[in-house]
Amino acid sequence: MSHNVLLVEDDNAIAMVIRAALEDEGLSVDTCDTVACRDESLAERQYSVMLTDVMLLDGDGIETLGAVRDNYPDMPVIILSAQNTLDTAVRATERGAFEYFPKPFDLDELVRATLQAVQSRSASAGEDGETVEGLPLIGRSQPMQEVFRMITRVLHNDLTVLVLGESGTGKELVAEAIHQLGNRKGGPFVAVNTAAIPRELIESELFGHEKGAFTGATTRSIGKFEQASGGTLFLDEIGDMPAEAQTRLLRALQSGRIRRVGGNDEIAVDVRIISATNRDLQPMIARGDFREDLYYRLNVVPIKLPPLRERPDDITPLARHFLVRAASEGLPKRTLGADAARLLEKQYWRGNVRELQNLIFRAALLAREDVIDADTVRSLLDSGQAGTDASEARDIGEQVAQWLAAQDIADGELYHTALAELERPIFAHALSRTSGNQLKAAQMLGINRNTLRKRLSELDIDPEAFARG
Repeated sequence: MSHNVLLVEDDNAIAMVIRAALEDEGLSVDTCDTVACRDESLAERQYSVMLTDVMLLDGDGIETLGAVRDNYPDMPVIILSAQNTLDTAVRATERGAFEYFPKPFDLDELVRATLQAVQSRSASAGEDGETVEGLPLIGRSQPMQEVFRMITRVLHNDLTVLVLGESGTGKELVAEAIHQLGNRKGGPFVAVNTAAIPRELIESELFGHEKGAFTGATTRSIGKFEQASGGTLFLDEIGDMPAEAQTRLLRALQSGRIRRVGGNDEIAVDVRIISATNRDLQPMIARGDFREDLYYRLNVVPIKLPPLRERPDDITPLARHFLVRAASEGLPKRTLGADAARLLEKQYWRGNVRELQNLIFRAALLAREDVIDADTVRSLLDSGQAGTDASEARDIGEQVAQWLAAQDIADGELYHTALAELERPIFAHALSRTSGNQLKAAQMLGINRNTLRKRLSELDIDPEAFARG
């Protein structure tokens, strides 16, 4: 049976490539480049799926999607967009898109999604919702687009989410975005850093306590679970939670009920759990430091945040965003010079987005001119207040020794764990320099291309994330 596909795309080159790929799969493809042509084609012919760009010659493909969903509720719609923001991904999802692909996209993945849409013959119709302005996450790079896509998939359900990433990558911002844009936005968002709470108080902090439960408990206290009822509870640094609290947390997740410390009554709580960690929980499970059953309860939907060094395209937009924020908080209004932006993009940013923000706020305060230049940025970097130049000559052996001393690596895993951490920035540097071209990256590294591909797969590094669109 032949299936008809409507492709609405005003870039002829992109349309030609997509059409050829879909026709190779046996699909019949009609193309349009305007909203008007799209509407005429839909009225004249029945389509199994529609692929549409957002910014068309005569309108917005997402804003006009509501009428398409009303008139053709069983036709899946796949959104393509060069407007690669979380706002775009959310708008696409709220208006019932079957899938969302930021440009540049993986053609094979787009073809697979189209075939899945054809097979499904239906998609869940989303309700129109408000567009949320001022979203807390910024990133047009491919790694961040994947994060945005994962966020949109958990907005309208209560699946438990585990956010993974290094310190400073914005894990709490992801949790806030899921809450603010999801079906629990009317409820409270309660965040608790489990690493900052003394071990003997963490259960009281989470579950509350009754008067007289322990020395100093002079009144009843309501815990974070009850405070977050009807909303979202964000458990940061979950890997630092002590074993006793892990057991009680697991019981609460399984039953949906908690018991205050020193209390006898069970209390029903209705919360969505989002947790986060910068630690690798698998070795901790192997050592018995983290409960495996709790891990699977928390890790229903993992969202992995990339470090800033793996998304260099986002550094300048982030810096400009932080300058706007700095001005809103009373600092002088500044702009970022092109030479300063280039210098920022060369930094390693061990502290990730948080470190970049700190530098930008200092630059806004200390710059002598309205335009922040490279000399201002360089002076802050040279003073050791932020950043690490990737090309700066340093004692790498000393840095590795310091890193190893700070890790908690299980016996038998030291070599492979350390080797993987050393390889990641090396491969990332080569892929960034070659815009994701594996052949050129392998030549730069002096290794076989097959060896590079194997290690990239083992380290879960996506070369497409470094492609420049």
